[in-house]
Amino acid sequence: MMTSKIIPVDPFDLVIFGITGDLARRKLIPVLYYRFIDGQIPKNSRIIGLARSELTNEQFRNQSLEALKQTVSEKDFDSEQVNHFISCIHYIKNDVNSDEDWDTLQSLLKNAPNTVQAFYLSVAPGLFAPIVEQLGRLNLAENSRLVVEKPFGHDLASAKKLQYQIGNVYKEEAIYRIDHYLGKETVQNLMALRFANKLFEPLWNSNHIDHIQITAAESLGVEGRGEYYDNIGAMRDMVQNHLLQLLCLTAMEPPYKFDADAMRDEKLKVLRALQPLMGEQALRNTVRGQYLGAPDKPGYLEECHNQGSQTETYVALKVKINSWRWAGTPFYLRTGKRLRSQMAEIVITFRSTPHSIFGQIDTPIWPNILVIRLQPDEGLNLSITTKDPGPGGFRTRETPLDMTFADNSGDDWRMPDAYERLIMDVIRGNQTLFMRDDEVEAAWQWIDPIIQAWRNSGTAPESYDSYSSGPTGAVELIARDHRRWRDVIV
Repeated sequence: MMTSKIIPVDPFDLVIFGITGDLARRKLIPVLYYRFIDGQIPKNSRIIGLARSELTNEQFRNQSLEALKQTVSEKDFDSEQVNHFISCIHYIKNDVNSDEDWDTLQSLLKNAPNTVQAFYLSVAPGLFAPIVEQLGRLNLAENSRLVVEKPFGHDLASAKKLQYQIGNVYKEEAIYRIDHYLGKETVQNLMALRFANKLFEPLWNSNHIDHIQITAAESLGVEGRGEYYDNIGAMRDMVQNHLLQLLCLTAMEPPYKFDADAMRDEKLKVLRALQPLMGEQALRNTVRGQYLGAPDKPGYLEECHNQGSQTETYVALKVKINSWRWAGTPFYLRTGKRLRSQMAEIVITFRSTPHSIFGQIDTPIWPNILVIRLQPDEGLNLSITTKDPGPGGFRTRETPLDMTFADNSGDDWRMPDAYERLIMDVIRGNQTLFMRDDEVEAAWQWIDPIIQAWRNSGTAPESYDSYSSGPTGAVELIARDHRRWRDVIV
């Protein structure tokens, strides 16, 4: 268990729509259990789950117990604590599109003793607006908070429409657009690294940084979600939210304080400073791919049941930011499914020394590289050039300064899941790690022309082998600038 001081939150009612879904089973219920056994969740809090399944309260509690057995480590599975936690869970059968199934929820929440109420929409995006409309109709939205999973819209027009529909019921300060990447411990440390250390901030600009790579690689394919994914693609699924948010945190100016709106103001400036990619510029500076089958796995076209699909499962982009800090420093972004390994990282490559005093030596002087690992083995790695020990001439070698959180936190330390922080931030009313409406619109405004350029080109995504590093076009994209991708290997 973690050894840091735990500050309990106020008693709350967390209502989860789509409680029988995969996200709730794999993530939401387990992370709430961990917060419960760490003493952060008061025992009179309630987790109220809604779904269409005909289940009794007891049946769903048994399903929740099975989910905990599958996801919680043996040392953290305490039978007494589990029983207390399970007793906090309540199940209500609910059809979102039927007015008849809402009375039970209204009765359960009416005159509820808990001061904090939050509604978590772990459902298909098409159900966001109908659910919010019902919450408004029943006067359940007043003084409550709304958590919305990605994607928020399908493009700029749909995002604006959805914001209008939700905004009729909820004020912006009560809406929490969740992006689990922002809850990762390493992302939090990116802010500490930049803004709590004098060492890096003076060097954090185009004068000293050659280029930056942001990678989010997945080893799994669409895994039974092919028909759904075929309407989304990697650009909407990963770039519009996760990768652009990581870019913003890497590139933003220091906010005047660590505050939700101050942070989001600076991220918005980055999004608005992105150099537009339209038409031929979009085609030249982006690569999209689709994975082929493997001996034991079908290819994407078989999984999505659409042999003519032009939906991308891989995207690589060269991005520039039109600002004084970043003029001349490119950002290379890439994400893909069915790649060689599961990993996510931000790689900052500093410029080489302007002059070598060592004359002709057999070994190079490598540029300093800072790697911020988001997964797996979250941590930081800074490579520096040092002298190779021993006689026989002056030789250099690349030496890593490595900090892995698990190695520095004791044997009983557990890396908290990103959702643990984010859900507790919702209960605390802290929006620092959640996207604001103008951020969402600015991201779509930059993304839409790229997707339109792909559509207008009429070309199909480039095929790439399953469990490879991606399409060869991505290698060529960065090689044009005499650079190379960091290997997708854990």
